[in-house]
Amino acid sequence: MSILQYNGGAVIAMAGENCVGICSDLRLGQQATTVAMDFEKVFPVTDKLYIGLTGLASDVLSVSQLLNFKCNLYKLRENREIKPEAFSAMLSSLLYEKRFGPWFTEPVIAGLTEDNKPFLSGMDLIGAPVFAHDFVVAGTCTSNLHGMCEAMYRPNMNPEELFEALSQSLLAAVDRDALSGWGAVVHIITPEGVTTRKLKCRQD
Repeated sequence: MSILQYNGGAVIAMAGENCVGICSDLRLGQQATTVAMDFEKVFPVTDKLYIGLTGLASDVLSVSQLLNFKCNLYKLRENREIKPEAFSAMLSSLLYEKRFGPWFTEPVIAGLTEDNKPFLSGMDLIGAPVFAHDFVVAGTCTSNLHGMCEAMYRPNMNPEELFEALSQSLLAAVDRDALSGWGAVVHIITPEGVTTRKLKCRQD
């Protein structure tokens, strides 16, 4: 088993029309043993920018706290909120500088740009970025997630349709994976604000 799969987890980010969504499951495991059912893997960066982190749970928490520190420092220095493009570049650099003893985490970034267009990016554990216009997935069941997202995704979805597509994709994918699931949380980011909903799913 890869160390990235040790604690389990799944994250999806998907784009809509002037909105973007990001969701994760809530399971924290120790291989096949479930330890907790309230371990969120998606963290707010700004009002219009969220990051999802899958991988080793200790590194998920460490990287999220380090990013929080760096973003606060950026805000103090620049006197403005960090933009998604700058945040993606900063995270890529942060991961790559530890490439010989990497953070065991695969980030997914979802946010809205200055003109409220969706921004999606994903990275591997040494910070090689990929930018997408439709969806990005990470976690222990990426093949399931890819298949479901390709089936559910449609261009120019409104926030409600985006919530439905994200929810159905995540729930269907984690139901076929023993290392993720046990509930989910979905964040829909719009120019007006963020809507967060929790989902119940199979507890087995």
